[in-house]
Amino acid sequence: VVHPPSHCPRCTTPIAPRDNVPVLSWLALRGRARCCGERISVRYPLVEAGTALAFAGVALWWRRACPVDGAAGVVLLVLLLGFAALSISLALIDIDVFRLPWIMVAPSYPVVAVLLGAAALLAREPARAVRMVVGALALWGLYRVLNLIRPDGMGMGDVRLAGVLGLVLAWFGWPELLVGAFGGFLLGAVGGIALTGLRRGWLKKQIPYGPWMLLGAWVGLLAGPGIARAYLDTLGA
Repeated sequence: VVHPPSHCPRCTTPIAPRDNVPVLSWLALRGRARCCGERISVRYPLVEAGTALAFAGVALWWRRACPVDGAAGVVLLVLLLGFAALSISLALIDIDVFRLPWIMVAPSYPVVAVLLGAAALLAREPARAVRMVVGALALWGLYRVLNLIRPDGMGMGDVRLAGVLGLVLAWFGWPELLVGAFGGFLLGAVGGIALTGLRRGWLKKQIPYGPWMLLGAWVGLLAGPGIARAYLDTLGA
């Protein structure tokens, strides 16, 4: 992921900056490496374009529903854009190799904590910083217990990711954390049953859980309060 830098998978020639521009370079090269003509998968421009759309969606949501103003809001936008890129990368890697790389998840802790802590202080809402720490410990602890009970079903990569998700979700609020955490379990269960029912190849053997965790976290982040309110209304609470 970090080293070596972008290079041709066939001849290992480093990719020049002009050939590493998202989407545009793939189109200019017509899907083939400049160095040896190796075919470049269409997955690259699709992921790049998908990330751009995710950034646009996050920015639109931020303008409409950002809970803090001024400099705090700008810091929060930077955090959300980075979290979106991280989510896409980790989800696709987990689907490919059934692993959430330590080299990507571990550095996320200090980066997320610093940015969200700064946003809380700039907004003069230190309670958000305290809540994010409590939320991270709670979600990490929950996944760690599940890992100890069933290590073959819940890997340490999922446990580490849970702490990062707890930081982000709890900073926004308890509804976001609860809906995001439960959403991951619900989506994972429903999606796992559906995929297993397809009875095709690797789906019968192993289904990565990281993408469901991330998808659930985004549901909690973007719609957590509304979902929690609707649920309580159905209970008459």
